[in-house]
Parts: sequence; C-alpha cells; structure tokens
Amino acid sequence: MAARIGERLLEDGHVTQVRIDEALRCQKTAGGKLGSHLVQLGFVRDDEVASLLGRQYRVPFIDLGRFDVEADVIKLLPAATARKYETVPVSRTGAALTIAISDPTNVFAVDDIEFMTGCHVEPVVATQAAIAAAVERYYGGRLNRTGASDLGESHLALAAKALEEIPGIGKDLEVIEEMEEVDVTALETQSGETPVVRLVNVVLASAIQKGASDIHFEPYEREYRIRFRIDGSLYGIMEPPLKYRDTITSRLKVMAKLDIAERRLPQDGRIKLRLNADGGAKEIDFRVSCLPTLHGEKIVLRLLDRSQLMLDMTRLGLEAESLNRFEEAIRRPWGLVLVTGPTGSGKTNTLYSAISRLNTPATNIMTAEDPVEFNIAGVNQVQTRENVGLTFAVALRAFLRQDPNIVLVGEIRDFETAEIAIKAALTGHLVLSTLHTNDAPGTIHRLVNMGIESFLVASAVSLICAQRLVRRICTGCLEEEPAPIPVLERIGFGVDEASTVVPRRGVGCERCNGRGYRGRIGLYEVMAMTDRFREMVRLGASTADLRRRAIEEGMLTLRASGLRKIAAGLTSIEEVLKETVQ
Repeated sequence: MAARIGERLLEDGHVTQVRIDEALRCQKTAGGKLGSHLVQLGFVRDDEVASLLGRQYRVPFIDLGRFDVEADVIKLLPAATARKYETVPVSRTGAALTIAISDPTNVFAVDDIEFMTGCHVEPVVATQAAIAAAVERYYGGRLNRTGASDLGESHLALAAKALEEIPGIGKDLEVIEEMEEVDVTALETQSGETPVVRLVNVVLASAIQKGASDIHFEPYEREYRIRFRIDGSLYGIMEPPLKYRDTITSRLKVMAKLDIAERRLPQDGRIKLRLNADGGAKEIDFRVSCLPTLHGEKIVLRLLDRSQLMLDMTRLGLEAESLNRFEEAIRRPWGLVLVTGPTGSGKTNTLYSAISRLNTPATNIMTAEDPVEFNIAGVNQVQTRENVGLTFAVALRAFLRQDPNIVLVGEIRDFETAEIAIKAALTGHLVLSTLHTNDAPGTIHRLVNMGIESFLVASAVSLICAQRLVRRICTGCLEEEPAPIPVLERIGFGVDEASTVVPRRGVGCERCNGRGYRGRIGLYEVMAMTDRFREMVRLGASTADLRRRAIEEGMLTLRASGLRKIAAGLTSIEEVLKETVQ
C-alpha cells in the first residue's frame, strides 16, 4: 500500500520523487507508514493523504471537525481500541456503525470493532490529526501515533475484561509450575499474545467462580466456542474469533506442559492454579484432555476443586436406610464394595467420603487412581501410568505386598483387574472400586461377563451402590408447582403419596443466574449382598430377578430415591425423569 500512495501522490503532483525517496529512507529507519512520514516531513498535508486513500479504496472522506458525535455512540467503542486503531465512532443507524479511521485497509480494526459492538461497521476516512483531536475531545486522552496499545486491547482482551467485571474473577490468579509460582501479570508481560493469555486466565478463573465442573474449548468449521458445564448442564460462555483457535489451543497446551507440535494424537495433561479470593487462597487442579477433531483440537478441562469435595457421607444425599447399609459394608474387614454410574455421577466423591470415614492412624489405606484427583492426608495414593506399564492390575498386585487394610482401585476396566480385586476381597482386604453400569443389579452380570465366576462374585461382593447426580432446586427462588395426581402416580408415587406431594421448582434468581437450580444432589441405589441374594447369584439368576429380590429386601431404586427428593423439595420432576427409569 505504501508504494501505491507514493505513486499516486507523485502522479497528482503533490510531491517530487526526491521527497518520496527521503520519506522512504525515514520509513526504513523508523518504520510506520509512508504517508505519515510525508506528512511529518511537511511534504504533503494529512488531508491530502486521507483524501487520496478515500478515492483509492472508494471510502468517503470526512472532516471530523464538523461532526458532534453523540455520547451514546462514543460509548460503543472503548478508548483503548480507539487509540490502538486510530479510529473514532461517528454515528449509528440501526445495526450500522460508521467509524472514522485513518487507514481504511485495516481489516483487523473493522473485524474487532464489529465483534465487540455487534454492529455492521461502515468505515470513512479522516486525517490522523483530526482523529487524534476527536479522541482527546471525546475520551480525554492523547492518541498513540504508533497505533500501539499499552493494554493490548482487542476483542479477546475486551472479552476477558468483561468477564473480569464479575466479582472475584481473575484478580489474583497464579499458575503453579512444579516448585515455583508464576504470577499472571508476569505471564502477560512475557507473552507476545497478551490478550490470549489474559483471556485464558480469566476464563479459568471465571469457571472456578461460577462453580463449573468442566470447560470446553470447541472448534467448528465457522466458529469457535467456549462452554462451561455447571451443575451437569453445558452453557455457552463466549465465541472468540476462529482465527484465534490455534493460539488459544497452544496457550492451554503450554500451561498443561503438552507437546504443542503434536496435533494428530490425543494428549492429557494437568494445570495447577492458585486463586486468591475472599481473603484466602485455594488451589485448583485442571485435568486437560486434548483431542484432534475435524476442524482443530478440542480441549476439555475438568476442574478439581478440593473445596467442593464433600467428605461427609451424611450430606451426599443417601437416604437413611441406604446410608446404614453402605456404612455397614465399609466397616467390614473384608469384601468388595462397588460404586457404579456414568462419568461425572460423583463416584469419586463417594469413594473419597468412604475412605475418609475409615482413615485412622491404625489403618493402611492404598489407592490406585487415574488420575489422583485429590490428595488426602494419611492415604497412600498411586497415579497409574499405562505408558510405562503401571496399570490398575500392576498397582493392585504391588499393594498386596504392602500390608494394606483397605485398597481403593479407581476403576475395574478388565478381567485382570477384576480378578485381583476379587482375590484381595476374599483374602482379608476391604476393596473399594468403581464400574460403569446402569444400575446395581446389572453390575453382577457385568462382572460375570468380564470372566469372573459367579460363585466368586457372590462370595466377594459385599455391596453395590449405583448413583446419579441431579440438579438441586435453588433455595433462593423455590416455589410450589403442583402436579396432577395421575401424573405423580405415573412417575412412581403411590396413591396416598400422590395426593399429598407438592413438587417444587426454581423460577430463577440472581443467586442461581436465572437457572432455577444451584448445586447438585445424588440419587442412590444401594444393594447389599444378603445370603439369599448370594445364592441367587451363584445359581445365575437374571438381572430382573435380582432386581425384584433386592427391592423385596428393602433396596431403594434410583427412581425411588429421586421420588423422595421430589417430595422433600430438593429437586424437580424433570431432573429425576431425565436421570432414572421406572
């Protein structure tokens, strides 16, 4: 563009070749635009350069001195952006925003302003001097002639700034790496992409503040979006421009110490942060999973916030009879206790609550986990590493030579692990583990299908607990929502209960961000292995027969647990129907 400006000015007779050559020498030394150097040297007037640019790119030229811009229009564009791009808003008509700019070829400026204002931008050309005067007039500051922004403001930085306006967000966030701590401000100073660094840090801090369990960075063909999973549901947070996809991905991979050059294979890592809030500091771990997709790498961060870990079993949501059965099973000196459910159903929280209840100086507790989500004092925790051969089965074999009382296996995934867990439970050890099954009775046949003999399952298993998480109704906007008696009977309430139960719902308030729900509570199906039940397992009874027998012996099903919580006003009918079957 610089050469063309010189050529046009020369053609129009505004300057001579000697003067252009002198301006080119200044440009080579100091950088910047040729037109700016011609103006600074006094060879041409800035209105001549601006008018030429307007004609060349078919953009109108205006005299800003004749305009009086309304305050509402000025508020659409932050001062830092006006300084960075040498621009000022002029007028707004519907969804169209007219801006005066010194360089009409700056498509990045137009893209940024369209993103942050939500308007269709129509540029007009004005001189640098006129824009500088307008910025000082409307924003009360001097324009940086280099076009640089001290704040590094762009739509990314502005998005981060908007998130920072939420109380407690992004003010005191530190990235902890090994033994040293790195302050966020230092990271911003060191990075060439300060807005990206700032955005990522503030997104992480915002997720902590909002109580999110996961953060999704998702690339698609024409968009890039960030979502939070809060109380089990995903909510869109923002959509940065697609051109920043790779930069954000690289930043996250650097923080998680992953290979930024590897884009073909999945990778897993970990980020550890310290957030200073409410007068105290808390550490939060993020499990990072990077997965190559069709349009780029999708990154999911799982938040592991120790302050949200509930180790009091009485507060998990277990009904009294179910809690008594569970505690009786974990107090036994041997046996296998299994907690089942899908990913994200709170199995780890239940297991940690159990070992916290059993954790005493006289007890040797050993765990094999993938990954170790929370550190518990007094418990020997092992991180499995399949890439070096440290699998659940290998760790479990090693545990049996470490004089354990209680063994926790993060998950039974294969026959080898199941076989060792069963043998450990039969030889004087209490073993706790998880499985992915739909309900408690179905766990029996899952073990048998893995290759474990039914008589071993019957002898080793003490108790199976299936669970789900449902959203808890916000107590700040709780109100009654009576339902017809036939509807209540259809979902499982008895005739007498249906006439007295009054379901509740949350209408939405500031406390729950208008969602009507705040927090989650568990639904539990606790099946104890009685003598009669063990005999049925040995004889190969079907899952349906096992379920009927368990209900006869007092087992509350997941649906029954949900109905009790509906009656107590803790959750809604919709939540229970979403997570259970009758």
